[in-house]
Amino acid sequence: MLHLPTLITDLALILGAAAFVTLLFKKLKQPVVLGYIVAGLLVGAKFKFFPTVIEYDSIRTWADIGVIFLLFTLGLEFSFKKLIKVGGVAVITAITGVGFTMLTGYGLGKLIGWNFMDSLFLGGTLAIASTTIIFRAFEELGVKSQKFTGIVIGVLVIEDLVAVVLLVILSTVAVSRTFIGEEMIGSVLKLVFFLILWFVSGIFFLPSILKSLRKLITEETLLVLSLALCFLMVVLATFVGFSPALGAFIMGSILAETTKAEKIEHLMKPLKNLFGAIFFVSVGMLIDPAMLVKHAWPIIASTVVLLIGKPLFVTMGALLSGQPLKIAIRSGMSLSQIGEFSFIIAALGLQLGVTSDFLYPVAVAVSVVTTFTTPYMIRFSEAASKKVESALPQKWANALTKYSIGAQTIREDSDWKKLLRFYLLNIIVFSVLIITIIFVFTEFIDPIFSERRWHKLITASIALIVLLPFLWALAFRRTQRQAYANVWVNPLQRGPLIILLLSRIALAIFYMGFLFNQLFSPGHALIGVLITSAVLLIFYPRIKKFYAKIEMRFLRNLHGREIQITDAQRMLAPWDTHIANFQLNAQSPFVGNTLDETKIREKFGVNIAVIERGNFVINVPSRNERLYPGDIISVIGTDEQLNLFRKSLETVIEKVIDSPATSNVVLQRFAVLPGSALSGISIRESKIRENTGGLIVGIERNNERFLNPESNVSFKSGDVVWIVGETDRIRNWLNKK
Repeated sequence: MLHLPTLITDLALILGAAAFVTLLFKKLKQPVVLGYIVAGLLVGAKFKFFPTVIEYDSIRTWADIGVIFLLFTLGLEFSFKKLIKVGGVAVITAITGVGFTMLTGYGLGKLIGWNFMDSLFLGGTLAIASTTIIFRAFEELGVKSQKFTGIVIGVLVIEDLVAVVLLVILSTVAVSRTFIGEEMIGSVLKLVFFLILWFVSGIFFLPSILKSLRKLITEETLLVLSLALCFLMVVLATFVGFSPALGAFIMGSILAETTKAEKIEHLMKPLKNLFGAIFFVSVGMLIDPAMLVKHAWPIIASTVVLLIGKPLFVTMGALLSGQPLKIAIRSGMSLSQIGEFSFIIAALGLQLGVTSDFLYPVAVAVSVVTTFTTPYMIRFSEAASKKVESALPQKWANALTKYSIGAQTIREDSDWKKLLRFYLLNIIVFSVLIITIIFVFTEFIDPIFSERRWHKLITASIALIVLLPFLWALAFRRTQRQAYANVWVNPLQRGPLIILLLSRIALAIFYMGFLFNQLFSPGHALIGVLITSAVLLIFYPRIKKFYAKIEMRFLRNLHGREIQITDAQRMLAPWDTHIANFQLNAQSPFVGNTLDETKIREKFGVNIAVIERGNFVINVPSRNERLYPGDIISVIGTDEQLNLFRKSLETVIEKVIDSPATSNVVLQRFAVLPGSALSGISIRESKIRENTGGLIVGIERNNERFLNPESNVSFKSGDVVWIVGETDRIRNWLNKK
């Protein structure tokens, strides 16, 4: 009989239990994550009625891989540009909610009698809400289009970043055993340093590499390349003293800025689901029912903190940021649970050996309870907000309304504020790059040339060639020219502005001196600074031009997902508009109604370009055309519009259906030239639909875009008109015009 490795037997047991329990939870309409945890409890050592996992260490390794994949995919959804876009509302709300919840959790631990580290890690586990659970609850309840969900999603973005910082801080505190000290400050500064370095260098190189390899990239090679980058960053993060989870998250957030982000996320989904299942099952395996009974009061108290305290703190933060009371309460009640990051923080305490064995099961138990309550908290939030509003004294309600209106009023930044923000960002980013280059050359490159007679001079020369563009940018790069001019014309502000400019030049000179001092004596370093300064002045125009190319490439890569559209895509899909195909079944809400009765355009902003009914095809159907079960409809709209429309249907065709009858219907454009018969008349008056069977879906005018314009909109000379219809009919009609 062949011997089967124990690991395979354990995996069969884990996945079998997970499959059975999650199907049961799906039937009961409960979160799948809870099913995984229950499955882990059943196959764990503490539950004797079922077979038990034997090689737990091997499963733990698989679970660690699951954490890496989970954080990598969270990073793909995160994106640093999202962090910039969430705005002050999400930042203030998140920091208030996380800060007060962590303090409350810490205070609860001390009140119960736990030691410093247990209390601190309890605060950390209670502070971070679950992105996965909230997203799923929003989808199931159908509230994603409501205003408060946008604030909640912004808060979750901030909380993800705060969780990453918490992992670093808690690791440092666990070693130093103190919350305030040089070690913690140093760790935070090191985190900021490496975040900037990894993000800037990753955005500069990775999109360009992917672009150069586009002819070689298939789904298989892209998956392997993405995993390689993920694990390389995991190794690098661990090497410099951070957790593997942080490395995976950072690489995911870098790849999130590339044009391949959605594809990578799609390819990673099966791996994330597989290893994520093993991770959550391993979480359940750590649950000891006896320990849960023993620590029932801490579990109950922690749950109360999340169900009452966290919503209250988030509501306070949202009100402070200027949100109306209703939006603030609904946002707070949506963030009343913990999840994946909390498990990772609790597991960190166990791995470092600084927390007690009961903390992890307590965190899991609290997560299970609050996951069950999340949909009810969200559903009840609207009624709760109405009750609070009705019970609030009118004087207080008026004061809150007045504060909200004042806080949401857009105020223009002063010129000095714009300049200071630019100079601070400029100094931080280029200081990180310059220090990194100096370190690499002095610590790694110089030893390579150590056997040569002039090795230090060779190292210094190559380092300067690499450094010159960044030294120039640190000292002389200038944006916000209008703000600069406004400040300069004021004689009283001119002096401080000159000091600010000179400080940048002085910092660049300091870095030059630092490089030469690392390689030569102080006297030689002074000579090197003078020579480098002369080179900067002599080749100033060339260095400026070369840096401009570097910056342009970085910006092109950074905005690649928005601006890297091929000419063919631009011709076929204005403003992310494209055609997708759907099939209607008997349960579809639009079946039996005319297009006019369905109000599809009014509800979703999309247009139906083609209806295919068996062998019968209706191109650009009229508003009186009726929809029937089995109809295949070609719908035109943006990704967001199509996603909303997709959710309203029962059956979705994932593939594009090519048929000879419908292939002639395309999205195309034409310009309204000076003197055209169309100029000055409305879409209805032009009779385009009657003459061509075409449908106007967009107009570009003076850099403005109107998607799906109304029929009373008039054409103007210079308009670029986008139309869906049969190419020949539209071309013949235009020739007559």
